[in-house]
Amino acid sequence: MKDGVNGVALAVFIFFFLAVTVMGFMASKWRRAENADNLDEWGLGGRSFGTWITWFLLGGDLYTAYTFVAVPAAIYAGGAAGFFAVPYTILCYPLVFTFLPRLWSVAHKHGYVTSSDFVRGRFGSKGLSLALALTGILATMPYIALQLVGIQAVLDVLGVGGGSNWFMKDLPLLIAFGVLAAYTYSSGLRAPALIAFVKDALIYIVIIVAIIYIPIKLGGFDHIFAKAGEAFAVKNPDTGKPRGALVSGPDAQWAYATLALGSAMALFLYPHSVTAVLSGKGRNVIRRNTTILPLYSLMLGLLAMLGFMAIAAGIKVKNGQLAIPQLFEDMFPDWFTGVAFAAIGIGALVPAAIMSIAAANLFTRNIYKDFIKPDATPAHEAKVSKLASLLVKVGALVFVLTMDKTVAINFQLLGGIWILQTVPALVGGLFTRWFHRWALLAGWAAGMVYGTWKAYDTPSATQDHFGNTNLIPLIGEKGYIGLTAFVLNVIVVIVLTVALKALGAPDGTDETTAADYTADAGDPGVRQELPPATAGVPGGH
Repeated sequence: MKDGVNGVALAVFIFFFLAVTVMGFMASKWRRAENADNLDEWGLGGRSFGTWITWFLLGGDLYTAYTFVAVPAAIYAGGAAGFFAVPYTILCYPLVFTFLPRLWSVAHKHGYVTSSDFVRGRFGSKGLSLALALTGILATMPYIALQLVGIQAVLDVLGVGGGSNWFMKDLPLLIAFGVLAAYTYSSGLRAPALIAFVKDALIYIVIIVAIIYIPIKLGGFDHIFAKAGEAFAVKNPDTGKPRGALVSGPDAQWAYATLALGSAMALFLYPHSVTAVLSGKGRNVIRRNTTILPLYSLMLGLLAMLGFMAIAAGIKVKNGQLAIPQLFEDMFPDWFTGVAFAAIGIGALVPAAIMSIAAANLFTRNIYKDFIKPDATPAHEAKVSKLASLLVKVGALVFVLTMDKTVAINFQLLGGIWILQTVPALVGGLFTRWFHRWALLAGWAAGMVYGTWKAYDTPSATQDHFGNTNLIPLIGEKGYIGLTAFVLNVIVVIVLTVALKALGAPDGTDETTAADYTADAGDPGVRQELPPATAGVPGGH
């Protein structure tokens, strides 16, 4: 790490940060409807985004600063096992192609803002809707925290925030948080949608340059792989095991495959993913996006290679999350280091904004309105959601400032296990009404309890608790805890559904019809949105 503050890199970083801040506040007037005091406008951008805006929004939503920092950091720490992120982002798109258009259609027809709205309408159960809403909020909080951790990692390497007291040390992060909170409150989902154009452009530029420029400086990929292989072969004196491997061995295949599959099943069920999907203006917008979003997986594969490059470059850091920022500072000219750090920083702001909006929408629609103030007007809902989004970000900031960063990562991994338990109710409900609402709630509870217990009982790479792979019962192979909990969840749902139907237990009222799941904007009976105030925005039509 260079001594002191990297002034040139910091200046470039500040330039881009100020640019996207201005964009964030300007976004409040972008494509704005005459009546903006409702969740459709603030929380879903008026459900008016076309194919390219949605593509950038989903890309900015799913491929975050945490991805930029953590995926190559996992390769840096343990080798090929970290590449599980690449196949899971490939597997997920054929899966979501089957159900996301159906979710968009039924949500558009009935004005659903969250996935819990759909579950309540489909199964007539506020209790099941509440369970999914709480799951989504719990899983999102540490995810937001990790975006702030990504910003903090960049600031650490830049050399800022090094004051003698805690306030001066964390002041740059507090400023970034304040700006994020302000423009999200003002502009809602339009802010991250507009900023996502800059974020994705910067990330693609940085990765393309890095994958060409850094190997040239390090002597080529042969040298990089050779140095990485040597480093991974060194045994840890405490465990007696090698640090990692260039190629995962047979004993890791079940863990690798189940982790990839389980992660693929969960990725688009996070509240922020659903929020971005529901902001699209048409069913075909979602279908087209599931075919072009895999372009980001190509980027992710190249990004993962940076972990090997950090080893070959001799990067030594105590916190693995600093490996890639430190690699950029050591390898790039100062001005381009600033560009790379801006890509990571803005890559944190976009998803953090969407995540806070999504969590706030869940609280407003499925906790506040359902259980506290059922007669809340659309304007009142929007006001509550704005305030809730601030509280969510404050909670994430407190998490970052007061807890060990590795704990945040472990809780994010636990969030994936939790989100996977919403599959039977959400995805299953999109295709069948056979499941009984009480059985779905019991299955969700069984999966949550089992997954949380086994994760707590399993050591991770850095902690005594909250690992994500353990022995699969009956099979005896090591696999992803979330997928095991999901199987238990499904078994409980099926068994109890059969029993409850046999006993004649009362089922909830389904407010949807078969035609709702294939409806498109413009179809008779489908809600029509107010036209945006500004037309002709690139990518919006």
